[in-house]
Amino acid sequence: MNLRAVESFYWVVMLRSVTRAAEKLHLTQSAMSSRVAMLEQELGMLLLDRRDKQFRITPAGQRFFVHAERLLALQHEILAEMGTVASQPVLLKVGAFESASHSWLMDWVRSVHKVQPMLALELTVETSPVLVDLLSRGALDIAIAALPAAGAGVRSMALPSMAMRFVGHVDHHTRRSWTPADLAALELITFQRGSQPHVALLDLFHRAEVEPKRVHTVSSISAMTQLVEDGLGVATLPEAVLQRLRRRMPLKALNCRTRLPPLPTHLSWRVEPTSTVQSLVDSLLTHLGVDPDHQKTR
Repeated sequence: MNLRAVESFYWVVMLRSVTRAAEKLHLTQSAMSSRVAMLEQELGMLLLDRRDKQFRITPAGQRFFVHAERLLALQHEILAEMGTVASQPVLLKVGAFESASHSWLMDWVRSVHKVQPMLALELTVETSPVLVDLLSRGALDIAIAALPAAGAGVRSMALPSMAMRFVGHVDHHTRRSWTPADLAALELITFQRGSQPHVALLDLFHRAEVEPKRVHTVSSISAMTQLVEDGLGVATLPEAVLQRLRRRMPLKALNCRTRLPPLPTHLSWRVEPTSTVQSLVDSLLTHLGVDPDHQKTR
């Protein structure tokens, strides 16, 4: 039995799409369909119902999917036992929102590279909704976002949330203490419209019954901090990001009487029978001080 055909069928079922499975395995859609057809011919039964455009797996396909998982897991186990897996490059497709990529993510990547020098990282920095969609489509192995991902073969858990601060210029924002009214008089910079930081900022002023002068929404932390450095406003940023950037930029946290709510952070990943993603997830959790043996997954 051709294990490449088995792998192709596995991903068609997991992603519920021939097109997405083809993208995942870097194949053309016709090549993916041919592999599944070859497997069906060998088994002598239909695994997928192709009578219309809606995805359907046949009862025979559902039964074979269980065996497909076992076959691929056994293949990975054999290669690991023979030492073949360890000697091959490991491509890890990670997606992260800006707050993680500007704080602890690169430290974890460096620590992984020390023990797995064959690791090749494919990093995508995007907004949380985009990351969740990419993971669901099989384009990412791991997603770190403000939202959890869901779906077949996907696990997710909440990571420690990130404390948020109002960040200003060390020379331009010298007031000892700031009220919501004080902040409302400034040019304010936060993340993209509709994001948790943006909504939280507007809610803070709504509860304080003050109207902010102007709120700018920017998806790039680099652009946000450049605006603050140029004296063009005050930004809302994770404290962990500020701690890293203040070493080389004239930034400081403003002492505010009203606190911003923390930024939720979620780790989502794909569970695959032929992947080392789970061990990398465990190392990430250890790096963050989260016990991998007490994961709350869904």
